[in-house]
Amino acid sequence: MSERYDSIRPGRVWLDTDGKRIQAHGGSVLFEDGTFYWYGENKEHTKPGSDIWTWGIRCYSSTDLYNWEDRGLIIPPVFDDPASPLYPSQFIDRPHIVRHPRTGKYVCWLKIMGKDGGQRSTVLTADSVLGPYTIVRTGLRPLGMDAGDFDLVVDPVDGKAYYYFERVHSELICADLTDDCTDVTGYYSTHFPHRHPPAVREAPAYFRRDGRHYLITSGTSGYFPNRSEVAVADTYHGPYTVLGDPHPSDTSGTSFRSQVSSVFQHPTRPDLYIAVADRWLPHLSAEESDQTEAFHRYFAEQARGGTGASLPPQEFDTSVADYVWLPLRFDGDVPVIEWYDEWRIDDIPGPDAGS
Repeated sequence: MSERYDSIRPGRVWLDTDGKRIQAHGGSVLFEDGTFYWYGENKEHTKPGSDIWTWGIRCYSSTDLYNWEDRGLIIPPVFDDPASPLYPSQFIDRPHIVRHPRTGKYVCWLKIMGKDGGQRSTVLTADSVLGPYTIVRTGLRPLGMDAGDFDLVVDPVDGKAYYYFERVHSELICADLTDDCTDVTGYYSTHFPHRHPPAVREAPAYFRRDGRHYLITSGTSGYFPNRSEVAVADTYHGPYTVLGDPHPSDTSGTSFRSQVSSVFQHPTRPDLYIAVADRWLPHLSAEESDQTEAFHRYFAEQARGGTGASLPPQEFDTSVADYVWLPLRFDGDVPVIEWYDEWRIDDIPGPDAGS
């Protein structure tokens, strides 16, 4: 059995109640009937040379956010069909699950990076957050675009759903979802255009506070961390105003050597928001982690049609990636993420204001 935790310790190895590393990368947290569910990419077999990218989607449950019970693979890998989007060597990233406000069905979207260079979406549905999930769409190019990192949002009042995604190596898109949350309607808006990575914004993490809409995004530099950016708008479709780096005390410019995957609001402390982030390369120092200049050189050379620059190596052991969970505080309307070696839910000050 694992030790029992009474706090969150960012950047340190986090074990489940069976004493095994938690495998919920690129993850998010849902709260339902007094229980938190943390789900994400299962990287337990993603070793260099293994040809395994993601071994299904795993989920954990907790009542205190500190101690997590493994609830198994809610979306298991498919072994007998290499063309399946769930085959272990397919590049499956960043699951996001929403509960349909009227039907109660759970809708999960997956990003699938094709080996042909294209990026597609697979959509699944289930009657329980723990599955089983059934594929209802695959090979989806929303709006005819290659869709990269993303987040899903359901409005708490009218139940309308939105899909924020990176139009690969270009800009961020906010698209309206259909009534069943399994496709896009065709209405969308564009945000944060950039000519090429690493400036292009990816990993959008949406949250809402006091009626305003926030997005935390990262730059595009593979598993190497970079400087985050937060923006705010009065509507889902913006326009968004960039507020700057939400990690202002991190002088390394690497978001505390992590990448935010989602932000969730605590159900009983409404002004407590928690940024869920991955430290993909825990063995690298802050100086070694910051490879954004190498990416700038690579993509600038590519834009000129040259081949002289090369990307840093990307073959890493992500099975030992760690997590960086940190609370947000607010300077007025500006979110700020500060470092804590250890913190507890009840220790975080702030008004219990609704959002």
